[in-house]
Amino acid sequence: MTLLRESANRLLEPRVGAGCIRARGAEGALLQSASLFDGLVTIDHRRWACREAELSWTAPQHVVILTECGATAKTHIRSSSTLTYEGCDRPGSISFVPAGVERQGYFRDADLVYTALWIDTALDFPGCPRLAELPMRINSGDGVIHSLLAALSTEMAAGHVLETSYIEHLVALVGLRLGRVDAASAGSGRLGPLLRKRLSDYIDSRIDGSISLSELARLAGMPVDTFARHFKAETGMAPYAYVIERRVRRAESLLRAGSMPISAMALELGFSSQSHFTSTFRRVTGTTPSSYRQQASRILTNAS
Repeated sequence: MTLLRESANRLLEPRVGAGCIRARGAEGALLQSASLFDGLVTIDHRRWACREAELSWTAPQHVVILTECGATAKTHIRSSSTLTYEGCDRPGSISFVPAGVERQGYFRDADLVYTALWIDTALDFPGCPRLAELPMRINSGDGVIHSLLAALSTEMAAGHVLETSYIEHLVALVGLRLGRVDAASAGSGRLGPLLRKRLSDYIDSRIDGSISLSELARLAGMPVDTFARHFKAETGMAPYAYVIERRVRRAESLLRAGSMPISAMALELGFSSQSHFTSTFRRVTGTTPSSYRQQASRILTNAS
């Protein structure tokens, strides 16, 4: 991941929480914001744009985010060092991050407008107490939550006073809907964090060989097509793309750590040839293994 300078543009920072944002070509504009119920509910509507940005952030409140318009060329989200999502932000995408969960993000060529609904853990509206039990969701789709947050954004943009009864009803509906979506996923055989970790450990232990979709599906106890569908829904990546991602991340670690020949590294990581390794590494990271090693060496030299 590219090292970036910390941005002076504080408008890129989420409204609630603490952490670090480093960005290049940052632009931001606060469009509307509101705080209700003594700060237990906060609404944030803004434009967020950059050429590149890295984010590490933790908040004491839950947040539900609607991407209203615009997009990113690339979005990577990690939590607890595990890749949670790889893809792009698109209009209509819904994300949910529970309170206290750290997220690390990388964004490229971003220019979007979003509405964020922050919900305090002390809020006891229907559906809200259970939000702490739900998993993080990034750029998923849900028409109900989309409609609720889009209507809220429209009310704010029109300058209408946000009545407490309206906000209470809306927040409760969002909380209940998030819980129902999660329950529906669980009932249909969602993988869940423990199985995802088991799959990730299995892939890492066999990173030097062939890993078939049928192997992973068998480990998950699902038919191949069901497993592939749930895996992509929860990670944002097809199983094959996830295996490639893990191989490239292991390659980055090896390139930083020593002088193993790249040809030997390619075989150790399960690539058919050095050229296959190089082309895959460049497609994922934007640079070649040799260039990555040289850059890492310069960074270590400068740091010492």
